[in-house]
Amino acid sequence: MISEPKEKIRVGEEIFTPLLSEEQIQSRIAELGAQLTIDYQGTVPVFIGVLNGSFLFMSDLIKCVELDCEIDFFKLSSYGDEKLSAGKVRMLKELNCDVNNRDIIIVEDIVDSGLSVKYIEDLFAEKNPKSMKVVSLLVKPKSLKYNVKIDYIGFDIPSEFVIGYGLDYAQKYRNLRSVYILSEESE
Repeated sequence: MISEPKEKIRVGEEIFTPLLSEEQIQSRIAELGAQLTIDYQGTVPVFIGVLNGSFLFMSDLIKCVELDCEIDFFKLSSYGDEKLSAGKVRMLKELNCDVNNRDIIIVEDIVDSGLSVKYIEDLFAEKNPKSMKVVSLLVKPKSLKYNVKIDYIGFDIPSEFVIGYGLDYAQKYRNLRSVYILSEESE
């Protein structure tokens, strides 16, 4: 049973309102999975999730991809416990698989400035993949500061802070089934 998002969520003094319902998210993920199935027919791609935020999205996305595939994760940090990017990326967990001459699909929860995607592009340029594509559930087009290509986009969203469905605020609220946006009421 799909639950409807709560009207508002209070986090300390801040108020978050629904942006994307569980139903909207799951419907779009099914579309992305179907497109990836078509685009990677006849291959065995490696889906690489960027932890921690992508784990829910990647889990649901993989269920909608009808291909043989491999899965791996690596962990980057660019936020810490803040709402804004720290401006630099650190590798916290390396990949376990070899991506040399493989089709790889990077799975992101959200692309904000593009800094993490730029870091990933630079990292994988040295690893010689056959191809590399990026799928992100959320993209903030007006916040992009780096010229990066997001090949598969779930939703373009405003340049506001969001929580839920894997997205956190100080490592909390990832388990919300919908995505909530910081409300103007908070200001």
